[in-house]
Amino acid sequence: MSQAEVTTAAAARPAPSPLWALSLFRSEAGTVFRRWRTIALLGVLAAVPVLVGIAVKMETSDGGAAGHGGGGPAFISQVTNNGLFLVFTSLAATLPFFLPMAVGVVAGDSVAGEASSGTLRYLLVAPAGRTRLLLAKFTATFAFCCAATLTVAASALAVGALLFPLGDVTLISGVTVSFGEGLLRALAVAGAVALSLVGIAALGLFVSTLTNSGIAAMATTVGLLITAQIVDQFPQLHAVQPYLFPHYWLSFADLLRAPVYWDQLLDNLGLQALYAAVFGSAAWARFTSKDVTA
Repeated sequence: MSQAEVTTAAAARPAPSPLWALSLFRSEAGTVFRRWRTIALLGVLAAVPVLVGIAVKMETSDGGAAGHGGGGPAFISQVTNNGLFLVFTSLAATLPFFLPMAVGVVAGDSVAGEASSGTLRYLLVAPAGRTRLLLAKFTATFAFCCAATLTVAASALAVGALLFPLGDVTLISGVTVSFGEGLLRALAVAGAVALSLVGIAALGLFVSTLTNSGIAAMATTVGLLITAQIVDQFPQLHAVQPYLFPHYWLSFADLLRAPVYWDQLLDNLGLQALYAAVFGSAAWARFTSKDVTA
């Protein structure tokens, strides 16, 4: 085929319509949420608030005080007075490991899983191109971040309403706000937690472009998560800790103050955006030059 024929064929190929990106995202999101592994992960996350709520209820029914001596997840001592605090307690309990592990599994499998199953090359035939496909996969992964966070929050709110009283909320700064404002703050906390997972999502997506094995990508992403968590616990490594993506995760507690302390919240959002930019760019550079032979 001559160069002129190649040029004519390329020009004749239909350009992707503006709605193609939305259709591609819907397809990727559907693929993520239809998997049994995803459903199982969401089920496990929904079970955590149930277990925490039952444990607190059993402890207090025996005449004990929840969180006596400072043990247990954050806010657990306030759960018995207001079931809404079970939302904050459950998010604090799942954020260090369960939530990011679930996101790491989904992100790590996003490209490598398709490559190992042989479906990635068929996706690349579509007119959207590799950049739009990668963006759709990242957006679908972030949708899972939001869904996972809301699953924990909704389960905790339902269990908290069932087992404990609801009413005006006393913030950790001592100010009492209405239950409605407490719900709004709970929604803001859930949003902050979901955004906190952007860094691990971008890291997992990058790792997923490096291999054709979904299991290897998932294991590597979760391993990097555990490593970062361990490094963040050593005072001797304080110089690097502010640059670790989990370092500011629990800053969402500042949303439960009046007035809200914004410093660490903004530091967290900035750090997650930095990870998304760096590893998102690295994933794009790798994926757009990747030789897909599977």
